[in-house]
Amino acid sequence: MLHLRFQLPARGLSAEFLLKIVLLSAPLCTTVTMAAQNTASYTCSKARHGERQLTAATRYGASSAGWDLQASPGIDSSACSSDAPFFFSIAEPDGNYQVTVVLGGSQPADVTVKAESRRLMVFHAVLAAKESHTYVFNVNVRSAPIAGNPANSVKLKPREIGALDWDEKLTLEFNGRHPSVRSIAIKRINLPTLYIAGDSTVVDQDKEPWAAWGQMLPVFLNRNIVVSNQAESGETIRSFVGERRLPKIMSTIQPGDYLMIQFGHNDQKPGNGYVPAETMFKDILHSYIDQARAHGATVLLVTPMNRRNFDADGHIKQTLGDYPQALRDVATQEKLGLLDLNAMSKTLFEALGPEGTLHAFVHYPANTFADQKDELKDDTHFNAYGAYELARCIVLAIQQRHLVLEKYLVPHIPPFDPAQPDPFEGFSMPASPFLSSATPYGR
Repeated sequence: MLHLRFQLPARGLSAEFLLKIVLLSAPLCTTVTMAAQNTASYTCSKARHGERQLTAATRYGASSAGWDLQASPGIDSSACSSDAPFFFSIAEPDGNYQVTVVLGGSQPADVTVKAESRRLMVFHAVLAAKESHTYVFNVNVRSAPIAGNPANSVKLKPREIGALDWDEKLTLEFNGRHPSVRSIAIKRINLPTLYIAGDSTVVDQDKEPWAAWGQMLPVFLNRNIVVSNQAESGETIRSFVGERRLPKIMSTIQPGDYLMIQFGHNDQKPGNGYVPAETMFKDILHSYIDQARAHGATVLLVTPMNRRNFDADGHIKQTLGDYPQALRDVATQEKLGLLDLNAMSKTLFEALGPEGTLHAFVHYPANTFADQKDELKDDTHFNAYGAYELARCIVLAIQQRHLVLEKYLVPHIPPFDPAQPDPFEGFSMPASPFLSSATPYGR
């Protein structure tokens, strides 16, 4: 049985509206059937027992795993490699999967691996010729239907239809300087899951040059947890319920899982979507917390990062109204872990300055990318560098406050100080081959 409490202030949500949130979010079936723990194994060398040998002709299909989306890599006696990014897909139902890749080949390589819609899993694996190294990471796969009620689905936006985050397959991207892989193994797992609810500043942005901190976070986490980033562009804390995104999370979240919540950028916009910070926003936030706790999950709140908006003295202007403080207030009231990204981003952006932040946000002259005829000038959304630095802030907050996620951080994360950000000149991330000049929903 789902137990929820209601706290209705004199102003705010009606009981009927809160009940609607509860009914939308309550799963009809709480039983999760786990697939057998079989491992699907693929190799670029001679196949051994239980492995499938990969060739250039091994292409993905509904009933067969293989190379997908771009040209197949070349194959030699030990590795699959290319001078361009290549993709591997395997059809899998909703769930969590552990991926083991052995990287390296006959030539020197610098390999970055992303999963689904550009989730960062392996960052700059540098290997000498004939060297190999094994990497293990976890990937969440999801589709729009809601567990326990397949006829009820997440209301996907047009840009999400057909996106790698919402299809019925697991996709890996091998990128970098001469990306090379020797073998790939995938198995179903049952591990704690970190669910993320948020907007375009958090979402797995599927096209270059856009990026958000949620898709950078997996590279900092170990093999004992899985990230399910269900944030989406344009969302408010209320629309996330109405589009059945919160019900999607609640249909699979279970004891030992985590729910991280960041909203505020779109909630403040005037019009029908406006969510008042001191009333409706807090009320709905309490309902998220109650539902997650009813499932035995732990909630963490994240204050929204600042926009690139400087005053004449080089200080960041606070453009997010009362929403950061609303999250702080609820975190205190509910005794929850708080990651104050709003405060940390102010320090980060002021350290970079008005000119330096141009390298962190999506600011590019016309014709920087193919078919990009107009200048890109966005002071809300980030490129890979900006998203990575914000993910570093998230990790630092976990470390400094000794939050429950600290035990899942990978060892030996380099020290980070938002007041002294990683220099842009020393940062590089291989660009995925899919581009868009369209601004994500929400500003």
